[in-house]
Amino acid sequence: MSSASSPSTVPDGAVSSVLELIGRTPLIRLKQFEHETPGVELYAKAEWHNPGGSVKDRAAARMILEGEQTGKLRPGLTITDATSGNTGIAYSMIGAAKGYKVKLFLPENASPERKLILRAFGAELVLTSPLEGTDGAIRAVRQLVAEHPDEYFYPDQYSNDANWRAHFDTTGPEIIEQTGGRVTHFLAGLGTSGTFMGTSRALRKFNPSIKVMSFQPDSPFHGLEGLKHMETAMVPAIYDASLADADLRVSTEDAHRCVRRLAREAGLMVGISAGGALAATLQFARNLGHGVLVTVFPDGAEKYLTENFWTAE
Repeated sequence: MSSASSPSTVPDGAVSSVLELIGRTPLIRLKQFEHETPGVELYAKAEWHNPGGSVKDRAAARMILEGEQTGKLRPGLTITDATSGNTGIAYSMIGAAKGYKVKLFLPENASPERKLILRAFGAELVLTSPLEGTDGAIRAVRQLVAEHPDEYFYPDQYSNDANWRAHFDTTGPEIIEQTGGRVTHFLAGLGTSGTFMGTSRALRKFNPSIKVMSFQPDSPFHGLEGLKHMETAMVPAIYDASLADADLRVSTEDAHRCVRRLAREAGLMVGISAGGALAATLQFARNLGHGVLVTVFPDGAEKYLTENFWTAE
């Protein structure tokens, strides 16, 4: 008699869906940079270990799950949203796994690699003006949904509380567990702001004395894909500026420099927003004196390998 598992069961050690691979990402100590921050331990959540390659897998999975639970997402509807790329990749991956069509609006200057990955998952892309960034993509998708409300499920990642709740329920508790509750400071970039808002709230609930810092690009015209310059952009409805103990500014050049440093000094191939996270971390922690600071590296380098900053000095 055969010992093979029946088609409806999953053997021990296996998973039944790519969604089960989301979360529980490693926490990496950045010892190579701690000589610049005496007395401060530096750590980063390696979010490129998610199956879609970024931190956005967490929020996308939660928004789609809640859409199904509320009946707003049902068979026959197409998932649509504005994206700078990573959330769109997560939607597309999950849509493919669950059998939903996906139509995404993103700026035309999104990296070629992101567009290739999105199309590989079968997503339909609508490219919007690069001069308007994600704001232009948001306006375009809202017009589509207003004209055809019965054809689309629009999670609206910039306004959906499921975005930050995903991090409240997963990213924050993971950091607490992985640091043994020793975390004293948390820092993350602002795009939709979901990662910062949800993780910070979870950490503050655990220990109100934990300091939380956000960072954003230092100018409206920047190269930090996925991040917003809040003073000149459409501010996400889920964003609450009062939560941050400090809000830092990072230049594109500093982010690029830190991406190269992470590759050459720590063997970590990360994306541009992760470089921005390291730049902000070093900027803040150099004069901190003591603490355990955790940041988030949102994605890996595979989406940016055709960028020309890699060979700069």
